[in-house]
Amino acid sequence: MIKVAFYDAKPYDKPSFEHYGEAHGMQFRFLETKLNEDTVALSNGCDAVCVFVNDTVNAAVIERLYALGVKLIALRSAGYNNVDVRAAFGKIHVVHVPAYSPYAVAEHAMALLLTSVRRIHKAYNRTRDFNFSLNGLTGFDFHGKTVGVIGTGKIGRIFIDICRGFGMKVIAYDPYPAEGAGIEYVSLDDLFARSDVISLHCPLNDSTFHTVNADAIAKMKKGVVIVNTSRGALIDAEALLDGIKSRKIGAACLDVYEEEADIFFEDRSGHILDDDLLSRLISMPNVIVTSHQAFLTEEALGNIAETTVNNIRSYFDNDGACDNELCYRCGNIERCKNNRKEKCF
Repeated sequence: MIKVAFYDAKPYDKPSFEHYGEAHGMQFRFLETKLNEDTVALSNGCDAVCVFVNDTVNAAVIERLYALGVKLIALRSAGYNNVDVRAAFGKIHVVHVPAYSPYAVAEHAMALLLTSVRRIHKAYNRTRDFNFSLNGLTGFDFHGKTVGVIGTGKIGRIFIDICRGFGMKVIAYDPYPAEGAGIEYVSLDDLFARSDVISLHCPLNDSTFHTVNADAIAKMKKGVVIVNTSRGALIDAEALLDGIKSRKIGAACLDVYEEEADIFFEDRSGHILDDDLLSRLISMPNVIVTSHQAFLTEEALGNIAETTVNNIRSYFDNDGACDNELCYRCGNIERCKNNRKEKCF
């Protein structure tokens, strides 16, 4: 029986993981708390830990996990910026879920965009009060507008297909272009200057940190709409707020936030929010914030659980080898030079 400490467990996580875990001889220890230096001891006696985007898996946590005999860190997400993969090398293997439902995230990005541009959220609130005025609800057509997509992995390409269905012109930036996809790739500066809508679909790393900052915003069109369903720190939130206040940014649609770790996924409705920047963003009439829910569909939850369980099973059945290992040794973490034919160390 493989024992797994499952951190930051939510009610919607348990059914799928219990189903797939039981079928694969796995026992999950569901923990409501997030993984950090104070809670790492709760994984004592476990073979693996299962973590999510706001768990802290830094060098100190990894060292403690290693001392406790934990063999594997299994991310139930595609992103891994919260894991010090370098510190894990040589001690604990790290696996992730590279694709669970790219449609879920891409569709949520478009849902946010439609809601914002067509003022659907405002109309919903009005009509519940029997206010049927149309004043202040004017939007704009998507047809013919230019959307700039930063990151053309699976999610980005599906979002591009959706935008093309609306008759939008698509331009994109990615350091690793998708060959043969029929996408017009441009420089970041060109994308900033030409786009009516900018949507972020790239991972967070040293090169993408604060991709949208004050300098980038200065290059954008007046009235640009920014959508982020990837990672919060892709956007400098202070610069974003300044761009909104100066009327340079027409709207922002955010499913993620730079300092979300201690806020998102929890009910804070009865508390005063200590994060003044997030409070100010939410108060803006042209900002929509959802709490990192783009992945949250029945299909995605099932795929996440199935892939995570298969990753864990594969590691313990194949002497540490797993198709979805994050390979630090290669220097190209997601694009392993060994094509995942052998374990990272």
